[in-house]
Amino acid sequence: MPAPAIPIDLLVEPGWIIPIEPAGLVLENHALAVDNGRIVALLPAADARRTYSPREHVDLPGQVLMPGLVNLHTHAAMALLRGYADDLPLMRWLNERIWPAERKFVSPDFVRDGTRLAAWEMLRGGITCFNDMYFFPGAAAEAARDAGIRAMLGVTVLEFPSSYAADAEDYLAKGLAVRDAWRDDPLVSFALAPHAPYTVGDLVFERVATLSAQLDMAIHIHLHETRDEIAESIRQHGVRPLERLHRLGLLGPNLIAVHAVHMNPQEIDLLARHGCNVAHCPTSNMKLASGIAPLTSMLDAGLSVGLGTDGAASNNRLDILREARQAALLAKVASNDAVVAPAHRVLRMATLDGAVALGLGDTIGSLLPGKAADLCSIRLDDWSGQPCYDPASHAVHVAGREQVSHVWVNGRLRICNSMPIGMSPNGLIDIAKSWHNPKRLDWPGLP
Repeated sequence: MPAPAIPIDLLVEPGWIIPIEPAGLVLENHALAVDNGRIVALLPAADARRTYSPREHVDLPGQVLMPGLVNLHTHAAMALLRGYADDLPLMRWLNERIWPAERKFVSPDFVRDGTRLAAWEMLRGGITCFNDMYFFPGAAAEAARDAGIRAMLGVTVLEFPSSYAADAEDYLAKGLAVRDAWRDDPLVSFALAPHAPYTVGDLVFERVATLSAQLDMAIHIHLHETRDEIAESIRQHGVRPLERLHRLGLLGPNLIAVHAVHMNPQEIDLLARHGCNVAHCPTSNMKLASGIAPLTSMLDAGLSVGLGTDGAASNNRLDILREARQAALLAKVASNDAVVAPAHRVLRMATLDGAVALGLGDTIGSLLPGKAADLCSIRLDDWSGQPCYDPASHAVHVAGREQVSHVWVNGRLRICNSMPIGMSPNGLIDIAKSWHNPKRLDWPGLP
């Protein structure tokens, strides 16, 4: 007599499954079993139907199921600044448009509303976890919790005052207090986020290094984004920024170096030897004309490289599927080698490598039993994308966020048939309109 079926919460049966681990694997006629927010099993579909009695059975023919995507670097609230400062290099972008606008408008409401817009945009594109750097992290935490997205929020540190904090110690004190208040939330965690070597002094960096070691927190920092940043560091400190951070004790597995565009071979080796991580943001680097990061050399050195969108003010789209394609194509043209950055490799960057950088590699990033059920499903059956020989290639080079149909975070459905669950699209439009209102707001730099 057959054993009784095991009750579970969810059984997902797609056309294909890319589990990320083992590398390069594509499964057909398989199903994913989920219970209590965790992956229970990944097994042939016929066996799954005999073994489990799901409360919900989601059949997704013509779709590929993958781990939820990880956005390793963004400034979520800057969704409210999308398209506001186009066609400027980094320092003009900051000095002439972004920092003046932030001084005028950034508040808990600005951050809450901007992060809410960004969170749902990211979920719509299959992103289930994001690593953020911005002001008022408590307001960002509220927006992330309401959207049901996994978030690592930055304890942002700068040396100059803002509407949020007066000085570096004030930034740290306020950010760590928010971290303590959210300590028990299952989806929200925190990283130390000194903005950049050109906005943070040596004493503060030493304090950040100490806190990182004491609290086991990641360090999330912009690094080697432009040539001007490096030249200014040599002028002020006598060394390039990475060497300065090395001397101050910041290099290690907790470091997430964002952009890392202008790295020489010795610096890539230094990052690799210390087990550091890189957040590669190809679209932002192109849009601000910062340069092309040496992705191939980083991967060859064994560096863990995840993908980030940067903020919507410098991208202008929070879309990791697009970043995966940009990363692959840029690596090929920069190295003059069509073999580098194949689809499976950049999908790992978009999932597991980002999770590892955040210290979440044992929790998310691949479809192994015991991990959290952070999932996204992408339609590959549209007539305009046929035929499909390789689902991994299609996910990177054919599909976009518009083809993402279903998204789960911790087993909870957040996007169903490309529509948000628990949030009205019209409500999101109303939030954006409340800030994009020339009669109420005088945006600096606009005619």
